[in-house]
Amino acid sequence: MAVRFELHKNDKGQFHFSLKNEEGATLLGSEQYESKASAENGIASVKKNSVLPERFEKQTASDGRAYFTLKAANHQIVGTSPMFGSADKRDAMLALAHADAEHAPVHDHT
Repeated sequence: MAVRFELHKNDKGQFHFSLKNEEGATLLGSEQYESKASAENGIASVKKNSVLPERFEKQTASDGRAYFTLKAANHQIVGTSPMFGSADKRDAMLALAHADAEHAPVHDHT
């Protein structure tokens, strides 16, 4: 599998996940969740929504760096990419998330 989810718990007891490529670079990250179940629901939402290209939104930060968000059907953001130095890099990472997130395994580090 080309991508995987990494589920973590921070020192405050909150949970978050990231979608990573084979090299370990982050494609998409989540907000902080109070419960593991909520973070797992977030992963399920990314898997469900990532197959729909219209759920991805390409963005440009005020400093010109490119990034993308993934939204659920209710328009809530379920993940945000890191900032990329170019739109081409953003688009390549978005395409990878779109193609592979649905079947990505979850590596639980909690």
